[in-house]
Order: sequence, then structure tokens, then C-alpha cells
Amino acid sequence: MKDTQFGPQGWTPERLGSLTGKTYVITGANAGAGFQAARILLSKGADVVMLNRSEEKSTNAIDQLRGEFGRSVPVNFVRMDLADLASVRDGAAELLTRVPRIDALICNAAIAQVPARKLTRDGFESQLGTNHYGHFLLSGLLFDRINDCKGRIVVVASLGYKMGLRTIRFDDMNWNEGYRANPAYSQSKLAQMMFAYELQDRIARTKKSVTVHVCHPGASATSLIKTSGSLATRVMFSLMSLTPIVQSAEKGAYPEVMCATQDGLTQRALYGPTGAMEWVGPVGQGTLEPYAHDKDVMSRLWDRSETATEFSWPLG
Repeated sequence: MKDTQFGPQGWTPERLGSLTGKTYVITGANAGAGFQAARILLSKGADVVMLNRSEEKSTNAIDQLRGEFGRSVPVNFVRMDLADLASVRDGAAELLTRVPRIDALICNAAIAQVPARKLTRDGFESQLGTNHYGHFLLSGLLFDRINDCKGRIVVVASLGYKMGLRTIRFDDMNWNEGYRANPAYSQSKLAQMMFAYELQDRIARTKKSVTVHVCHPGASATSLIKTSGSLATRVMFSLMSLTPIVQSAEKGAYPEVMCATQDGLTQRALYGPTGAMEWVGPVGQGTLEPYAHDKDVMSRLWDRSETATEFSWPLG
């Protein structure tokens, strides 16, 4: 699918004006596409707050950014482990005391292709718990602050949503039986997308002013697979990274930065590369499979997610 909204080169950061006075919160921003998104936003004058697990890696990332942009560059860090809902609550509370405005929350962090079944501290399959439940709770906790700024929530999905069951396995979401890394990862990314599209529908029934966009980075040379994938998966992706079907982490960041800043975007859409297999190429609106916004499944997932996280969204 070719999107011509931004011309043959697609969306690029050259379209950005000054972002001075705006604040962007990014999960998983100490490496990969999240780090590159932070770089792009800081280069335009924005404030950036990173939400990461590792204090050491975050300090190193901030030092790198200060080396590039100067010691006074407005980038900060709040520790948060999305696989631990108590950590999400604590980090969100700290963030709300420190940050008076949030123009966009970019839900970028993820784990992928976990070879053996693991559970989060709260007892969820690790990919579902980290990628979906952690972001579901975080987005809800920050929602009112985002709404105050008429801001955005950006969910960074993956084309991996096409590679699994193409629905939610409600009878065994934790994969107590038959665990396989790829279907479990696929379910977690589909769940993220369904959360975003259901949130769009629920906001539309209120007087709230938050917009929600979904994007994916395509095939980008980030640390995602290296961090959590099996040895065979890491080797395969390393070989793929030497070919033209894998792009840089910086280009992988373009869709999430676009969704956090660009006006005139469609909400019920999936943004990302529009070139070969939609893995690489100019950034624009790509293909969205209908099952990703199956209303019955989305509504059921929302209810299940509120129960699992013990959080009711402020959408009254």
C-alpha cells in the first residue's frame, strides 16, 4: 500500500518545527528506536522523560545525549519496570510530581521472542505482561495529565501482530499450555493495538481530548531481539541486518515521532514504512488488518485488562 500523504519520501523529521515547551514521555528510551526518538525530539527543543528499567543504561544514554546536545539538554529519567505493575504505579506517581505536562506518551518499550515461558512479578506471561498490561496501566495512570494538554498516546506495535493466532487466546492468555515464543509475542502486540483502537472508541464517547495513534518501526536494527530473543533468533536477525530489508534504528523511530507530533493523521490506522513488505521505506499509512480492531474482541480484552491490572480507566 502506497501512502502519498507526505510525498514520495514519506514523513521525515525535516517536517518538524520547534517543539520548545512540549514534553514527551517515552518508555524504553535508552536504546534502539526509543533512544533515536528521544534524539529527534530533543533536537527540536522538546523536553524528554525516559521511562526505563535500568538506571545504569539510562545514565549512559543521557550522558550520550548531553554529549551531543549540551549539558543543559532537557532530558530526564524515571525508573519503571513495565513487567512489574507496582513499579509502573510508583514510576507514574513520581512522573506526575515532576512533570507538569505530557504532550505525548510514546509506548515504545517491548520484549520479544522470549524463548521459554516466563511470568512477570504479577503472574502474567512475560511478553503480554510487559508489552500490553504494563502500558495499559501506565497510559491510564497518565491519562488525565495527557488530556490536560490535549495530548496523544502513541502505541508502538509490530507487524508481528500478523504472525500469530490473529486474536486473543482468552481461554489461556498466559500460555500455560503450548507456549511458543512467536505466537505469544504476536498476541502481546495485537493486544496493544486492540487496546489503542478500543481506547479511541471510548474517548469518542466522552468529552476527553486525547488522540491515540498506532505505528510500527518496520524491520529496524534495534536491540529488541538481542535483548530477549533466543540464540537462533538473534543470529538470524543479525544476518538479516546486513541486508536492505532492515533499516537503521533512527529510521525505525520516524513513525513514533510522526505519530507524536504530526497533525492530520487518521486514528483507525497503522503507520510505518510503506516500502518492501512494509518493513522498510517511506513512512506513511500502511495496511491494517480488520481483525486488529474486531470490536467484540477489543471490548472483551479491555474488560480483562482492567481486571488484570486492577485499574479502572477515568473515562466517565
